Amino acid sequence: MKRFLTYLILAVFAVCAGATEAPATVAEGNAEEQAADEATAKINPKEIIFEHLLDGYGWEVPFDHHHRIPLPIIVYAHDGLHCFSSARIEHGHSYVDKGVEFRIAGADSPYRGKVVEVVDGVEHRPWDFSITKNVCALFITVVLLCGIMLWLAAFHRKNPYRAPRKGLGGVEGLVTFVYDGVVKPILGPEAKRFAPYLMTVFFFILLMNLLGLVVIFPGGANLTGNIAITLVLSIMTFLVTNLFANKHYWKEIFWPDVPLGLKFPIPIMQVIELFGIFTKPAALTIRLFANMMGGHMIVITLTLLIFIFSAISPAAGGASTVVSLIFSIFMLLIDVLVSFIQAYVFTMLSTIFISLAQEKEHDHEAEEVQQDIRKEVAGGAVPEATELSK
Repeated sequence: MKRFLTYLILAVFAVCAGATEAPATVAEGNAEEQAADEATAKINPKEIIFEHLLDGYGWEVPFDHHHRIPLPIIVYAHDGLHCFSSARIEHGHSYVDKGVEFRIAGADSPYRGKVVEVVDGVEHRPWDFSITKNVCALFITVVLLCGIMLWLAAFHRKNPYRAPRKGLGGVEGLVTFVYDGVVKPILGPEAKRFAPYLMTVFFFILLMNLLGLVVIFPGGANLTGNIAITLVLSIMTFLVTNLFANKHYWKEIFWPDVPLGLKFPIPIMQVIELFGIFTKPAALTIRLFANMMGGHMIVITLTLLIFIFSAISPAAGGASTVVSLIFSIFMLLIDVLVSFIQAYVFTMLSTIFISLAQEKEHDHEAEEVQQDIRKEVAGGAVPEATELSK
């Protein structure tokens, strides 16, 4: 290990030393400046960042931006259903299917990056049911999640008195950690009722986050960095919270236990409480989306700094290579931690929102009597239960 680190450090210094060599002549220097300007013009950081973060009709191949793994395009145009491979419309090409021309809209189109049909030179957006990169990644995540959980269930059926080890033991450890540490303490007797949904949400988000950090197929899709994905997950929590809420929950929304002047004749508290129903899923949506999108964007930006500085100066490129690689690896490790944290936070907040909807009405008179008894016991007026038993 020490020898490997020594070779790695020597290689880094060699790259930096080679990159710091100055041009021999003024003419060569001018030629390099001109080449750097052309390279800088070719590098468009904004386009590269959003190309990797946004959805697409093909799956990128590592270290080869000219080819993609094709995915099926399914659109319903003005004359009916059309199905073809995304490889037919890559790199600005058009494809005619059953007399209808299809292509991916360019940067100057309002449908930029989407499949459009061209009729008399005018672009129209058809109904798009294509299996895009994000859709394919969702299917892969679902299959992997079902496979892992069925594997764990099969192990316990065959070995009811044994604990799994290695990777499967880690999965069971996460199950125990989330259920015993979050779901059960917050929901109490209602834990078993809502645990299937909450545990599914945790592992689904965690698996999507981790797969998004893998640069090769089947990873690389920025699922939780897509606000549509996080919005659907938040809507599911919203539906579970409100559809299974009890009467006390709705009573506290439309007739809360506050002074009458705050709820009649102007329904101030009712409006605030009703508004709070929709701000909770909105907070879940933005929190997960922003954290995961930001993490991916930082890593891509750090990587692009290598090419940007290399186009300006070889010396700057050599120095930025070392710094960018170190910080990129560090940010990837942070993103792994953030993947667990964001799945945990989303599950915990969903559990809290559901528990608020399951809270029962308190008997204030009974509570006051119990408080009086506790005060009398503490003051010595009433003997404790142990003394009474004696």
